[in-house]
Amino acid sequence: MKFLKSSLFVFLGACCYGILSTLVKLAYNDGFVFKDVVMSQFLFGWLSILVIMIIFSRRKIRLKQFISLTLIGITTCLTTIFYYLALESIQASFAVVLLFQFTWIGVLIESIVERKLPSKLKVISVITLFIGTMLASGIINSGNVEWSLNGIIFGLLAALSYSLFVFFSGRVETQIPSINRSFCITTGALLVAFTLCPDYFANGCLSEGIWKYGIVLGIFGAVLPVLFFAIGTPNLSTGVSTILGAGELPVAIIVSIIVLKEKVSLIQWIGVLIILIGLILPQLSTLNKKDNVKLHNNQFNLG
Repeated sequence: MKFLKSSLFVFLGACCYGILSTLVKLAYNDGFVFKDVVMSQFLFGWLSILVIMIIFSRRKIRLKQFISLTLIGITTCLTTIFYYLALESIQASFAVVLLFQFTWIGVLIESIVERKLPSKLKVISVITLFIGTMLASGIINSGNVEWSLNGIIFGLLAALSYSLFVFFSGRVETQIPSINRSFCITTGALLVAFTLCPDYFANGCLSEGIWKYGIVLGIFGAVLPVLFFAIGTPNLSTGVSTILGAGELPVAIIVSIIVLKEKVSLIQWIGVLIILIGLILPQLSTLNKKDNVKLHNNQFNLG
């Protein structure tokens, strides 16, 4: 049951990320630029988690612990920056495919650290997710794909940084309460965002209304996913956590349909279904193990 609850939290965190692309598009339509959007996301996210921490958890954290968690925040902010930079030179559908390489990168990192090959079920799940991503992203139906070396590099860097975020979230200072961990991680992300946009408070974007997007982006892009990952990833392997992170794409597609009225082809819906199958596969492994344990115990009791 603990495994399933942790998996649910990681999946919900990924779903929160799926909402961001639509919100960013709306912010761009209102004339805001990517640097201001990134800064708004992490500023209002940091303020929100600060309030939550003051109300619910005032535990003191040592400087060494704070620095370690702050470094994790750098990876989550870099994921956002690299992904947005990739979008400047390649198609969105292609950028999504590059970003979702984090599924196998996460499994690879886990294998290197633990010095063992991934299970067959994880490999099958990663392959399933890759096929589903290719279909759901719409890249197959898009015709000519714009190739850019810079775009490809930034897209793969986004995948790598996201994998590192998931990996370290499940291993660094896990004994600290999730709220406090989330605050430290978000602080690191905010520091990186501020170096990207040092004139944020002077360029007038706040008075122009970017705060409306910042509040929602902060909640769904900095508070909830970081908090959910902080709760769930310590109880899961890196491979399973990154696989569950693929839940972002189906949510992104559904939200774009509802809010932006975008059309989705049958092939894309098939891709979404395949992704969901890929997300379920790692859970089946644990359930089968539990069933085998129960069966063994029953046989032992009967004997």
